[in-house]
Amino acid sequence: MIKFIVRICLTAAIFMFVLPQIPGIHFHGHFSTALLMSIAFGIASFLVDLITMAISTMLTISTLGLALLVLIPLWAIGFWILPAVALKVTADFMPSNLTVDGWMPAIFGGLVLLIVNAATGKQLTQKD
Repeated sequence: MIKFIVRICLTAAIFMFVLPQIPGIHFHGHFSTALLMSIAFGIASFLVDLITMAISTMLTISTLGLALLVLIPLWAIGFWILPAVALKVTADFMPSNLTVDGWMPAIFGGLVLLIVNAATGKQLTQKD
């Protein structure tokens, strides 16, 4: 539970301090707003991943596996797009607190969130 709270607080700090440094991303609010944004981003990220997996599963089953010839290279090249989509969904869900002006700032912000969450996720899950 403590690891989850640390991760939410770290993501909230990214929303407050790091993402506004990217041209095209504007955050308006306090730390409590950033905490809500980090929870909303986590939910949006989960839903985007779930929808992506459902679509790829349906394509794989309906083509008897031939879609994997296209889906695997697409995933290898574009796995960093999913956090950008989740960031755009979060910004569209809470427009008074977060605005993202286009897809390029969303991609850069998604990359920042992906890198920090990947780095902290590995360190937080290690056993002492």
